[in-house]
Amino acid sequence: MGASTKPGYDIANKSREIIKELIDDQTKDLTYEERDIVERVVHSTADPEYAKLVKISPDFVDTALKCFDDGKDILTDINMVKSGITRYEGDVMCYIRDERAVKLAKKEEITRSAAAMRVAAEDGFSGVVAIGNAPTALFEVMDLVEEGIMDAKAVVGVPVGFVGAADSKEALSLTEIPHVITTGPKGGTPIAVAVINSLLNIRK
Repeated sequence: MGASTKPGYDIANKSREIIKELIDDQTKDLTYEERDIVERVVHSTADPEYAKLVKISPDFVDTALKCFDDGKDILTDINMVKSGITRYEGDVMCYIRDERAVKLAKKEEITRSAAAMRVAAEDGFSGVVAIGNAPTALFEVMDLVEEGIMDAKAVVGVPVGFVGAADSKEALSLTEIPHVITTGPKGGTPIAVAVINSLLNIRK
């Protein structure tokens, strides 16, 4: 390891040590994998409150890891989330700029994010969905799964915002889909990316 890279690793390791101390009480009942997810989320946001906000369904970790081991696709709501997932050998997909999604959104008068989920389902998507920004995309995924149109095996549902975000995440928590959510309005791209990258790092 070069001299220029070692300080970065030292800082990251020190940050993780500080985070472990700050959130130990909130994570002591979690599995190793679940703790790693929460720690990575807190590390990416510098916000220990996420230790209380992140909720992980009991079947999420095993389901998502199996998907990655099987080479299943990852579907994101926006390209920023896609860009943050850099260590996966399978396909990381985003349809937000797909011309079919653009046309469908106009035709059906829905958001392009929701339309993108429909197009992904039409293309036969099967795997893990990571949504960090668009509540409409999360609602659409749940509807598509319920209708048997989309094979979303696990969902990281952490959209951010004051309109629809909290409601969409609460709705996801009441489904049988293996999931990770953040309660309330907080969430966003860094959270979605942190959850996925945590699991991909665990697979090493």
